[in-house]
Amino acid sequence: MKKLSLIMMVALSASIFQACNNGAKTDSKESADSANHTKDTTTTGATGIAVDKDDAKFATDAANGGMAEVAVAKVAEQKAVNPQVKKFAEMMVKDHSKANEELMAIAKTKNITLPAEPSEDKQKELKDLSAKSTTDFDKAYVDAMVDGHKKTISMFEDAAKNCKDADLKAFATNTLPIIKGHLTEIEAIKKGMK
Repeated sequence: MKKLSLIMMVALSASIFQACNNGAKTDSKESADSANHTKDTTTTGATGIAVDKDDAKFATDAANGGMAEVAVAKVAEQKAVNPQVKKFAEMMVKDHSKANEELMAIAKTKNITLPAEPSEDKQKELKDLSAKSTTDFDKAYVDAMVDGHKKTISMFEDAAKNCKDADLKAFATNTLPIIKGHLTEIEAIKKGMK
């Protein structure tokens, strides 16, 4: 465990040093993908990463999306006017926080580096959505949730079929019905808003 902590501290220090040298903010998701890409995949996770690169990429993508869902849902809880949208946002915080915790636990056992915060693209989307007036916010949030959940379903379906790691495959398979349920609910809300 001490070796793992030391390795993680060295990797973190190196990425911080790299970011300082570049003089630019490093995207958390890109940093996680890069860290995973450089890890040895021939081990059990004690000294390298215990999954292949595609499985690690799924984990970072899922974590990035999950964190972004929680962040934007917290804004929607405060800013949405429509009670159904507020209720949906509360469900997003609860369900995606739970999924994020499950994914973090898997990543920890597999030595997968996950992003510490949503990617710059996701943060820009959040900022743009947050800037909407209350009258425009609900529609923009609902549209973003429909589009986002369709993309997430596609990613999770692919992972449920193609992940080589049994734990990540089970995570994708078990989470997929929840995401599909979210899409069904948000599409119903969208129809009711017209």
